[in-house]
Amino acid sequence: MTELVGGEAFIWGWMGLAVISAVSLMFIDAPYGRHGREGWGPTVSARAAWVAMETPSLLIMGGLFLAGGRFDDVALWVFAGMWCIHYVHRSWIYPFRARITGKTMPVAIAGMAVLFNGVNATLNGEHLFFLASPPGADWLADPRFVFGVALFVAGMVVNIHSDNLLLGLRRGEDGGYVIPRGGLFRWVSAPNYLGEMMEWVGFAIATWSLAGAAFAVWTIANLLPRAVSNHRWYRSKFADYPPERRALIPWIF
Repeated sequence: MTELVGGEAFIWGWMGLAVISAVSLMFIDAPYGRHGREGWGPTVSARAAWVAMETPSLLIMGGLFLAGGRFDDVALWVFAGMWCIHYVHRSWIYPFRARITGKTMPVAIAGMAVLFNGVNATLNGEHLFFLASPPGADWLADPRFVFGVALFVAGMVVNIHSDNLLLGLRRGEDGGYVIPRGGLFRWVSAPNYLGEMMEWVGFAIATWSLAGAAFAVWTIANLLPRAVSNHRWYRSKFADYPPERRALIPWIF
């Protein structure tokens, strides 16, 4: 099969672009959520944007899994399941639970997210279901598979639990943000982002692929600067913000 996106050279270049993006985002806060501001062009409903941004990743991976026809390999079912479970939640469950009614997102940000998700889903789908040798049942006992899946599951638990804590927060007296507490918020400002990073690092280890590594790098490139921005925002807004709390990694960063 002709590669849909590109070979290793493309993937390395894609990862290099992630590094450039990460450096840029350390100085420019992406304009959505608490960092929303004017000057980024037309906007759309934040809920509609979330669905539009995340759904392509689910459809592309599912489509490539079906087109590949490797239905006798249980490891590939696990990989497809990991991906699709995350994106069913992110595409069709989280946007309708989040408190984003009336909020908007720049079309430009949503468009970049569609591109990001589309490329990463295509890279991983074509690698797993077309280009790489089927891992086979023996891969299920490999330490990389076992550790990667365990890290993915742990990350999903952290991500969803942290999101639930945020969704359960009562608004402040002025109807605005309050300091989140409980769970890993005891130690870091963005445990939801930490959990998502754990998921995709785990996926990269479980698949042991360059395409998986590229997605993990992109996830970190997007979420690490966001975690730093949120941490800085909390500390500037709340005089009583816990001084021992770090941005992303307990006791370290």
